[in-house]
Amino acid sequence: MSFLHFKGKSLDIPIIQGGMGIGVSLGGLAGAVMKEGGMGVISAAQPGYRDPDFKRDPFSANIKALKAEIKKAREISQGRGLLGVNIMVAGQHYDRYASEIGDMDIDVIISGAGLPLELPNLIKNSDVALAPIVSSGKAAYLICRRWFQRYTRYPDFIVIEGPLAGGHLGFSWDDLKAHGEQKLEDILEDCKKALSDLGVSIPLVVAGGIYTGQDIAAFLKQGAAAVQMATRFIATFECDAHEKFKEVFLHTKQEDIEFVISPSGYPGRAIVNDFVRRMRQGRIAPIQCVNCLRPCNPPTTPYCITEALINSVSGDPDHGLVFTGANGYRINKIVSVRELIEELMSEMKAVTV
Repeated sequence: MSFLHFKGKSLDIPIIQGGMGIGVSLGGLAGAVMKEGGMGVISAAQPGYRDPDFKRDPFSANIKALKAEIKKAREISQGRGLLGVNIMVAGQHYDRYASEIGDMDIDVIISGAGLPLELPNLIKNSDVALAPIVSSGKAAYLICRRWFQRYTRYPDFIVIEGPLAGGHLGFSWDDLKAHGEQKLEDILEDCKKALSDLGVSIPLVVAGGIYTGQDIAAFLKQGAAAVQMATRFIATFECDAHEKFKEVFLHTKQEDIEFVISPSGYPGRAIVNDFVRRMRQGRIAPIQCVNCLRPCNPPTTPYCITEALINSVSGDPDHGLVFTGANGYRINKIVSVRELIEELMSEMKAVTV
C-alpha cells in the first residue's frame, strides 16, 4: 500500500516530517525519514548558519548549505522516500530562494507562513511538485483559484496546518482569538468543501498536534492522504539540532508551552524559557541583522529571531527560542527515526485492522 500520490510518486508510509528551522531539520533528519519510506523535509530557513560567510552573505551561504544537505539526505536515504524543502513566504528574498531551490534535486517545495500565490511562476522545473500550507478552506480556495487562473495549474497537494502546530502559525493573532479552539478535523472538512466547490480533487495532508499512530489512522479515515509531523522528530538521534536542544523537551511540562510574539508578525508556539521571559520584559536588541524576514523592522523588533534560533539549535537553548507543537510536553525519550516510525505505524495498523 502506498500513500500521497502526486506526479507519479508516492510514499510507503503516510508521514511527512515537517520542516523545522533554523537547522533542526537538515539532511541528517530528512534522509533518515526518507530511508524509512516517508518524506523528509529540509528547512530553507538559514541552513547555512554555520558557514563562515553566513553573516556577510547569508543568501549564498544558505544556497550552498541547501545543496550540501540535499546531497546528504539523498545519500542517507539510499534511494527511498521523497525529499522536500520548506520555504517561508515571509522570508526575505523568497522569490530568489524559490527559483534557486526549484532547480535542486528535490521532489517538492512546501511553502507557508504566508500565502504562496506566485509560487508556480518561480519554479521552472515541472518535475518539482508544489504544496502550499493553509489554515482554512478560504485560503485553499484562494490559492487554487489564483494558481489556475494565472498559471493553469493546481497544487500537487495541500498541507493543512491547525492551531496546535509549532513554530510560526498560519493564523493571525485575531484568528487565534476567534478560531484558536477550532479543531484540525473541522479545518480538513472546510478544505474538502472548498475543493469540492472548485470541482477539483487534490490530496490533503494534515498537520498540527498529530502525535500518535492512532491520530494518523483517524485522519486517513477522514480522507487525508498523509500527515505532517514535526515536533516528534525533534527527539530523535538523527535530528540535526544539538543534543541540549532535544533534551529541553524531556523536561518540558504542558504549562511551559505558550504562544510567543515573532518578528515575522505571526504568532509562534514555543517553550517558555529564560529567553522568552527576558523577551517579555523588554526588547532584546539584535547583535547583527542578516535581513531574514520581510515583515521585520530591525530598529524596533522585539528580538532577532535568527540569533534566537541559532543559539538554541547550537546548544544554548536558555539564550534562544525553542519552537514546539502543542504536544511537545509529551516527549519523554530520544529514539531513532526508525524506532519512532515503527511505533507510529504499529499504532496506526492496530486500529485499522
